[in-house]
Amino acid sequence: MVAYLLLLVAVLTRLLPHPEWLNFTAIGGALLYFGARRPWREMLVPLVALMATDYYLTVYSYHYSFVWTSYVPTWGWYLAAMALGQILLRSKTTLVRVGAGALLGPTSFFVLSNYAVWVGGNMYPRSLSGLIACYAAAVPFYRNDMASTAIVAGLAFGVPVLVRRMSAAHTQQALAGK
Repeated sequence: MVAYLLLLVAVLTRLLPHPEWLNFTAIGGALLYFGARRPWREMLVPLVALMATDYYLTVYSYHYSFVWTSYVPTWGWYLAAMALGQILLRSKTTLVRVGAGALLGPTSFFVLSNYAVWVGGNMYPRSLSGLIACYAAAVPFYRNDMASTAIVAGLAFGVPVLVRRMSAAHTQQALAGK
């Protein structure tokens, strides 16, 4: 249930206007959590929801024509982020593993998506300086993606641990008081 609520939050953080936040969304953390907590057969749900969100934003918010091939790297990354959650966090969830996911998720998206922009677009010259300029222009987006992923993943994986520890401490106090 929590994984689906996080997915809803992820979609809403994409749809709600936030121009000054530059990619501060719940997508990375939600996909890590979904991959860690839901079975593979359910991975199609977030993929389709985020694909629909990409279509809606492209056509109705940005007023561009939708070219699905431009989104293949992003959609592949959505699956990869869930796979990362499955591999890294399904069997054992620790602070180090969550931190690694919060670092690897946004970093892989930064590398993949900006390389795809450089290769597939006309915004930057196809040279080393063009590639560097493409990555440099994306740094503010990367910073915010890293922060939002760390916050969402930290809360999604950390709050249940905190609640369990507080409940155990409360139970121990109640037993000690008897």
